[in-house]
Amino acid sequence: MTTLRREMGASFAFMERNFFLVKRYWGWEMAFMVYAIAGAMSIALIGTDQGSQALVFSLMIGAVFWNYLSTVFSIIAEQIAWERWEGTLEYTMMAPVRRASQLLGSNLFAILYGLIHTTVVLTALVLFFGLDLSDADFGAAAVFMLLGSLSVIGIGMMAAVLPLIYVERGAQMTFVIQSLLLLISGVYYSITVLPEWMQTLAKLSPFTYVLEGVRGALIRGTPITDMLDLVWPLIVMAIVFIPAGIWVFGKAERYAKRTGKLKRVG
Repeated sequence: MTTLRREMGASFAFMERNFFLVKRYWGWEMAFMVYAIAGAMSIALIGTDQGSQALVFSLMIGAVFWNYLSTVFSIIAEQIAWERWEGTLEYTMMAPVRRASQLLGSNLFAILYGLIHTTVVLTALVLFFGLDLSDADFGAAAVFMLLGSLSVIGIGMMAAVLPLIYVERGAQMTFVIQSLLLLISGVYYSITVLPEWMQTLAKLSPFTYVLEGVRGALIRGTPITDMLDLVWPLIVMAIVFIPAGIWVFGKAERYAKRTGKLKRVG
């Protein structure tokens, strides 16, 4: 029990440390928030220009929930890059703390930060466009967000090894992965418009199922029981991706320590 309490305390400490980092750069955080709101509004206004309320809603959901999922992904994937920028990577990776505790704290921070960020963006859009959410199934949308978060955590941990192994170009490589997920996941359009080989890739992205499920829940009020074909792939991905992410990160950490990459800052 004492060990469990100590490790939970360590996880909380990593969450707290990351919130302090956000607080230190609050000016940038505000700038990113304004950019996210302006970007989401710009996308949703395309539907207004076409005179379609359904299109406005669809584009808005794509913008808002892509913002959430990509925020969770980028925070997790860039944890190593953050440590390098702060000059604390070697100290953190050599600290007498279980790696699972560090990853748990970082992942919980990513989810909480993403929820706060997305709530602000969604509130601004609902107020601006005056959308009616009376028929929406918020419970179903929440389930998709939870399952999507778990799947994205696994992918993020695997992507986080790139800045660990490739000191100079790792952060850029994670951004490329995020950009490819944006392309294939049907954020602003149906994946049916993609070439067949890209549609196959889209089925491997948890973002695809989350966005389709949230659109069904919020636009049509579809209950979760009628979207089980979207739920079970996310469950499978979470079960596969999270252990895979922990395993890959562990292998990369041992390699980085053996080759002296923790000390390098660029």
